[in-house]
Amino acid sequence: MAKSSADDEELRRACEAAIEGKEKVVMSIRVAKSRGIWGKSGKLGRHMAKPRVLALATTSKGQSAKAFLRVLKYSTGGVLEPAKLYKLKHLTKIEVMNNDPSGCTFMLGFDNLRSQSVAPPQWTMRNTDDRNRLLLSILNVCKDVLGHLPKVVGIDVVEMALWAKENTPTVTRLTTQRSVPDSPVAASAAESDLKVNVEKELVSQVEEEDIEALLGTYVMGISEAEAFSERLKRELLALEAANVHAILESEPLIEEVLQGLEAATLCVEDMDEWLGIFNVKLRHMREDIASIETRNNKLEMQSVNNKALIVELDKLLERLRVPSEYAACLTGGSFDEANMLKNIEACEWLTSALRGHEVPNLDPSYANMRAVKEKKAELEKLKSTFVRRATEFLRNYFASLVDFMISDKSYFSQRGQLKRPDHADLRYKCRTYARLLQHLKSLDKNCLAPLRKAYCSSLNLLLRREAREFANELRASTKASRNPTVWLEGSTGSSQSVNNSDTSTVSEAYAKMLTIFIPLLVDESSFFAHFMCFEVPTLVPSGGVSNGTINGAHGDDDDDLGIMDIDDDDDGKAGKSSAELEALNESLQELLDGIQEDFYAVVDWAYKIDPLRCISMHGITERYLSGQKADAAGFVRLLLDDLESRISMQFSRFVDEACHQIERNERNVRQTGVLSYIPRFATLATRMEQYIQGQSRDLVDQAYSKFVNIMFVTLEKIAQADPKYADIVLLENYAAFQNSLYDLANVVPTLAKFYHQASEAYEQACTRHISTIIYYQFERLFAFNRKIEDLLYTIPPEEIPFQLGLSKMDLRKMLRSSLSGVDKSISAMYKKLQKNLTSDELLPSLWDKCKKEFLDKYESFVLQVAKIYPNESILSVAEMQEYLASM
Repeated sequence: MAKSSADDEELRRACEAAIEGKEKVVMSIRVAKSRGIWGKSGKLGRHMAKPRVLALATTSKGQSAKAFLRVLKYSTGGVLEPAKLYKLKHLTKIEVMNNDPSGCTFMLGFDNLRSQSVAPPQWTMRNTDDRNRLLLSILNVCKDVLGHLPKVVGIDVVEMALWAKENTPTVTRLTTQRSVPDSPVAASAAESDLKVNVEKELVSQVEEEDIEALLGTYVMGISEAEAFSERLKRELLALEAANVHAILESEPLIEEVLQGLEAATLCVEDMDEWLGIFNVKLRHMREDIASIETRNNKLEMQSVNNKALIVELDKLLERLRVPSEYAACLTGGSFDEANMLKNIEACEWLTSALRGHEVPNLDPSYANMRAVKEKKAELEKLKSTFVRRATEFLRNYFASLVDFMISDKSYFSQRGQLKRPDHADLRYKCRTYARLLQHLKSLDKNCLAPLRKAYCSSLNLLLRREAREFANELRASTKASRNPTVWLEGSTGSSQSVNNSDTSTVSEAYAKMLTIFIPLLVDESSFFAHFMCFEVPTLVPSGGVSNGTINGAHGDDDDDLGIMDIDDDDDGKAGKSSAELEALNESLQELLDGIQEDFYAVVDWAYKIDPLRCISMHGITERYLSGQKADAAGFVRLLLDDLESRISMQFSRFVDEACHQIERNERNVRQTGVLSYIPRFATLATRMEQYIQGQSRDLVDQAYSKFVNIMFVTLEKIAQADPKYADIVLLENYAAFQNSLYDLANVVPTLAKFYHQASEAYEQACTRHISTIIYYQFERLFAFNRKIEDLLYTIPPEEIPFQLGLSKMDLRKMLRSSLSGVDKSISAMYKKLQKNLTSDELLPSLWDKCKKEFLDKYESFVLQVAKIYPNESILSVAEMQEYLASM
């Protein structure tokens, strides 16, 4: 009988190696796997038998044990690998297939298969012995480990039990293959155990009853059991003899096979030794290859790093290299206009090189390198050398430009010709070096301070010379008659005609001075701020620039400063820096300081010719101030403020002198009629209104208030000098004030206020003067009436006739003395009113006021008499009115 694969120890070890020792392999055997013909797949490959190995394995963890059936397949290299795992606890049926006549094909049914529609695999053994050994081993493991047996279909249990008895050594070797080899004790124990297993445990109680019934039926069909038993014994002996004979016949073959196996074992052992040697050599070779690869990787990495380092060093060397043409330009190049492009390129390179050596732009690891430090020191030396050379050149250049212009008299105003200052050529030449100044600022901010100071000092000389020559020629070419400042003095004469002379050329000359120089100064301030790289917004020129003809010479208005050409790369700064603005104002003070003296000289000259022209000049200055707003240069605005203050001071001086002239009138011993300054003030106010021209309203209104207050105070003092004629002086002068200012008061609110004030004072003076005349002519009449009015406060009216001096007799005496010849008394009152008046045009209105006042008083007297003396007859009011009307 051929050797079974269940006894192959190499197969068992291969199985354990495939499952990596996870379970204990109880048995392993080679089988063929196939599918039933009723499977769904119709492919031929699925019905072909495939070699497989079934391994029965167990695991034990503590008291629990598990049993598995593993299916292993052969890989491409002939190595076993796990293919499928079945848990024996789910095994429910063992069925031997009827379609295989040999009985070597069986199927295992599990209750946990996912798809019951797929036919389970069929396992085919080499012979029935292998089949029985596998199935018995499965049944024993299920009984021992799991405690239950699956259902067996298609095989007789009795036959299996008989086969187990006959093949006890085989089964024993199967179950005791993990015991100590060649141990008789172990073999006997295994045999006894196997008997117990086969006889007592292999067949259950139910199955045993079925077998007994079957055997009973079988015996019932035989006549004699003993004869049948004898026959079976004979057959058994015959079979055993045949088996022994067959074994003896096959002994030479077995020996030949054993010899071949021994030779093959020797070859295999030699092969195994050679393979071990080759394995060692291959392992050493692998280690050498790994070492070579490691060194190769390091060399490749080093090569890459070296290349990157070379590239980085080339970049650093390029950054550290100073081009010879730039070095020559920075250390000894010319600053002529033709070479400025090269100088600018050198500056740009130097600026970028210095910026490139700063830590944010340079890798910090390079900052401490000796070469970098040395190159940075070299660049700093180049920078200081170039800044020093450029600063010295520009200082000399600014001075030479201004000296050239000052030495040429054609730049300035001359006798008979006003010359408008033209700085277009100066700015054009300066603009050539604007970009250079920007680079100097980026290289060294501190170098700009001396340059700004040099530019301001040089240009200040030019501006002051231009302003002085222009102002001198402006005054010399302006023809105007001089008006005296004695405007409100008491004397009259030729001065009145002098005051009416036209002096408009004076204010026109002042306006021309501002028109020419204020825009020029604003432009110079703006150009200076941008040319000298102050970080402030663009200064807008004022609106007072005019392109006119000055004595035949056309003025060129050069407002294009070319600032955008100077600084194309920088965006406008959004906010002013207070420090920059303060520095700019200080520089502008130095640039323009001293030029205000020529403006002051024009103001003083105009004041001497006609003080009233201060009003026009004040309005012109206000207009320029409102045009400048916050956009003008600081110094120009201060200059306009100072001019406005100086004009206001000169005009205040004129007003004070005029007020002093008014106050001198009170020193006269006796003055009658209208004072001289009343009509002269009207003339002065008229001319002042002509000079206002819509400006300087506050200045003139303040002068009006000062004039009128002094006039009224002086008038009151003059009137009080002679109380007898005080009211006459007041009413005549207040009336003259109103008559002379009637037209102006309708258009000037300030004069309207004083007009109403004079009107009230006039009414009060008239009332006092008329009352004095009335009481003088009718003293007894109105004295008697006053006594009655005083007594009415203390006693009733009916008791008044009984008072001393107020009897009816006293009333009659008073009426006879006062009203007899009343027409003469009224005529005398008129003559007295007429006697002291110097203005005849006031007499009609005063006489009407006098008659009205007298009639009102007389009517009051008549009512009092009728109330207290009812039976007394008296001249009626109507009769008295007729007397007054007849005068």
